[in-house]
Formats: sequence, structure tokens, C-alpha cells
Amino acid sequence: MSVDGLFDTKDNSAEANINPKNPLKLGERKKLSCSIDRLTMKLLFALLISTAWTFTGAQYYYQGLMDYLENRLLAIEDRMQLWHEQSHRYHTEMKDFKKLTAEAMDGLKNHHSMLFKDLEGAAAQVDRVEQEMDYVETQMSPRACTNRADKVVEQEAWEMEESRGEEEEEEEWEELQSRVSDCVEIISGIRSVKIMKRVGSPKGMWTRDPRSSKVYIFNGTSGNTIYQFKSVLDFSRSLGVTGSRSIRLPSEWSGPGSAVYNGYLYYIKQEAEADMQVVKYDLLSGSVTETAMFPVEGRATVYNLNPETVADLAADDGGLWLLYAPSDSEPTISLAKMDAATLDIEQIWDTRCPRENAEAAFVVCGTVYVVYNTRLASRSRVQCVFDVNDMVLSEEAPLIYFPRRYGAHASLKYNPEEKQLYGWDDGYQIIYRLTMKRKLLA
Repeated sequence: MSVDGLFDTKDNSAEANINPKNPLKLGERKKLSCSIDRLTMKLLFALLISTAWTFTGAQYYYQGLMDYLENRLLAIEDRMQLWHEQSHRYHTEMKDFKKLTAEAMDGLKNHHSMLFKDLEGAAAQVDRVEQEMDYVETQMSPRACTNRADKVVEQEAWEMEESRGEEEEEEEWEELQSRVSDCVEIISGIRSVKIMKRVGSPKGMWTRDPRSSKVYIFNGTSGNTIYQFKSVLDFSRSLGVTGSRSIRLPSEWSGPGSAVYNGYLYYIKQEAEADMQVVKYDLLSGSVTETAMFPVEGRATVYNLNPETVADLAADDGGLWLLYAPSDSEPTISLAKMDAATLDIEQIWDTRCPRENAEAAFVVCGTVYVVYNTRLASRSRVQCVFDVNDMVLSEEAPLIYFPRRYGAHASLKYNPEEKQLYGWDDGYQIIYRLTMKRKLLA
């Protein structure tokens, strides 16, 4: 039966139901009912087949997903097992390394202790060797050359004078007694060395006023500020330059060649293309009281190893002195006696002490001691002595070797009241205590 016929049948059946005048036969009704049942069964069967097919596809999909996840979990478990094994191996290796490191550290500590003991022994041996070298140098080294003043006769003249009459000899001796300095002492050696501290740059200067306890710090080779401490003890206890009084000067000082004497600061001022000036500055009133021009050719420096020192002012029992080089071509150091009040030049000497390899100098009782070194810093030593009164003989010239410390001296300043040298050595402030003796001709 076709679908159209089926619908027709439904229509006829409906019409038969509506129209009571055309009732269907019983057989036809049964046939219609059977057709509807078969159609319904077909639809249900198709639906069941479609549902089963869908479930089967989904089952295959989910089964594949579960297999993938299971494989991934197995791979993660394998990696975790591998990581666990590697961690255990690394842990074991780390424990072994820690053990080896501890053993190595113990060995290094033992070696360090042995090395430290060896170094202590070597230091003791070096000190012993230096002492022996000092002794050998004292016994065998040539004495410092002693140059005489031009205004005093040579030693041979003394022998000639002995043959003269008594009156003539007394007159000549009275002439020689009109000395520039009345002090009759000469340095015989260095008694002790005291390293105070380290402040500032490798080059500089520090000194103490002979008439007071105040200490002055000049940091560097030029500037317009200095630092004043109440005493050496205050300076040693301070942290750097804290606790000091800063003094600002009206002009810059040039080189570590200044001097403090009787409450006044004397410093070198040198500007470009200008003559060198000596400036006298009153530390109490804070004013410049005197200035003096000092003609020097070019920018000659007094010490070959310290080219920053254009001139070096020094103070001793006799007053104020100036060490300088007249010109850059002049091979020796010149000395000038200055009036501390007016800065007038009283007298000038050629010390005949060479500038080559000179690092510093100082004046004690009218005697100039020039300190020499090498360009590769070694032991500083006094190698040339000049006495303005011609009272130092060659055989009594001192053999002074400074204990080797750090580098070379940038400055050495003598304090006549304490009989000490204030040295600046590679930024270290050092005090050298001196032993003195009387000059033979005094």
C-alpha cells in the first residue's frame, strides 16, 4: 500500500467516522491498524539502530581518549620515576661533594696555619736581615757627602790657621762664630718610628707648630683648604679629618712644601706664567700679612722624584729656610735664609746637593739633610749634607737610612721643639724621633 493510499484511507476513515452513513468494514480496519503498527516498528527499529550506532561511535571515541590519557599518565609516571632516581643520585653526589669539600677545607685550614707560621718566620727573618743590613750599612756604607758653605774657608785653611799667631787666630775664630744659626747639634740617627694613621691621598704634608701643640694637615699637592687639629693625639683618634677645624686660605698652596712657624703659615703660591710667591698667613686672625716674590726660571722643581714640590719651606731653631731650584737646568739644590717677619732673603747658598733622585729634605740647626731614593721606591736615605756654618766634617756626616715602610716620602718636616720629623709616606702619617749629638767643631 502506498503512502497516498494510506492517507486516503485515513481520510476515508475519517470521513467514515464523521459520516456515519459510510461505515468501514471490519476487515479494512484491521488492515489499517496492522499497517500503522508495522510503520511504527520500522521507525523504532531505525531509531534503535541509529542510537546504537551513535553509542558505538562514542564508545570508540571515549575508549581512544582513555587509552591516550592512560598512556600519558604512564609516561608521566616513568618521568617521575626517572626524576626520582636522578634526584637520589644528585643527592648522593652532593653529599659526597660536601664531604670532599669539608675535607678540602680542613686541609686548606691546616695549610693556611702552616703558611701563616712560615710567613711569621719569614717576617722575623726579614726583620733580622734588615737589622743586619742596617748594621752592615752603618759599618761599611760610604758616608753622606758633606758640602761646605762658600763663605767659610776649606778644611786645609784650618791647618794653616794653626800656624798663625794667637791674636790672629782668635780674630778669625770670632769671625767664624758669627754664624747664621747658633744651634750646634747634628743628627746621629733615627731612634724610633711611629705610624699614626692613613689619611688622604698618597702625597701630602703634615706638621706641627713648634710653639704650640696644633697639628696641620695638607692633603694632596695643591688646594686652598688645610685641616687643624688641637694635638697629635686628637688627630690619631679622629676618623679621617672629622673633628678638625677647616681653614680656607685666600689662595691655593702649591706643592707639599709649606711650613708652620710661631702661629703663621708659610706656603708657596705659583700661578701659570707668574713668579713664585711665598705667602705668610696669620692663622689666628685669618689674614695674609706678607708676600714675597721669588724669581725662579720656568717651573723648576726642587726634588726630581717629587715634581709637585716647586719649593720647600723649612723651619728650625735658626728660623725660616727655603729650598729651591733656580732653574730647571740647575742640577743642584739652592738654600735661602729668610726673615720670618718680613720674608726678606738674608743669604743664599748653593748646597751642591744634586736634585736627581732627591725626594725630600729638611733643615736641622742650619744643616740641610737631603733624602734620596730610587724611582722604584726603595729605602730612603740621607745622602747629602750641607751646613751653612761649615761645622760638619765629612767623617761625622750621619749615616741615616729610613726604615722601609710603604713608598717614598712626599714631605719631611722637622720640629725643633720635639726633635722629630713628620713624614708623609704614601698617605701614611709617620713620626721619626731623632737622636742628636754635638758637632765636632762646635
